[in-house]
Amino acid sequence: MTFLSSIIEIVIYVAIGLIFCILGYFTTALIFKKDFSLTEEIDNHNKAVGIMVGGMFIAIAIVMSGVL
Repeated sequence: MTFLSSIIEIVIYVAIGLIFCILGYFTTALIFKKDFSLTEEIDNHNKAVGIMVGGMFIAIAIVMSGVL
């Protein structure tokens, strides 16, 4: 493999990872839509919601690292 193809692969995996993180965030927001807004709760410095969203991103990162 050339250096350029390795860089292209990394960019593709990062883009896919960001897309899955965003999809996971919006899926969680849709599930809890009736109760509260994740964005508003994070703006209100709700630590529990911040930990939940952070944990979700970490879980997605762990799954992606297993794929790579």
